[in-house]
Amino acid sequence: MICKQCGTPNDEGTNFCISCGADLRGEAIPPMGNPGFSNFSTPVVNVTLEQRNIALCIILSFVTCGIYTLYWFLKLTEDTNKISGDPNATSGGMAFLLCLVTCGIYTYYWMYKRGDYIDRYMSQCGQPGGSNGILYLILTVFGLGIVSYGLMQNELNKIATNRF
Repeated sequence: MICKQCGTPNDEGTNFCISCGADLRGEAIPPMGNPGFSNFSTPVVNVTLEQRNIALCIILSFVTCGIYTLYWFLKLTEDTNKISGDPNATSGGMAFLLCLVTCGIYTYYWMYKRGDYIDRYMSQCGQPGGSNGILYLILTVFGLGIVSYGLMQNELNKIATNRF
């Protein structure tokens, strides 16, 4: 069962959520068995995300010589992990470490996976699916990773305000 309040998966027949303690009797969502997600059932529909001004994020990234981009990377990872509902999703710090260790190669996978999480969330909400993962990947291959960040943030801002 998935808790409606926090989205945490719980064992079948559990009366209270293991994460937030919410009463699950008759309230929880049964897992849907989404084959696209490996070992979790469905993205969290009621998720709280922080909206960010995209232009300000880009300006701060340039003014700080990329230091703000690292913070933005961590926040984008956290937000996309929230909408994915995957309890085993790679944390922002681990994703950053993997990008460093692989000399940036992991960044391409990260871009694709973040776009995939957004696409799956949108399709779970009844919106037409896109190919954000491929778009982010292609932009990054051509050196336009910051554009991918901006597009990703735009989608997350839409999700945060339910304007999709």
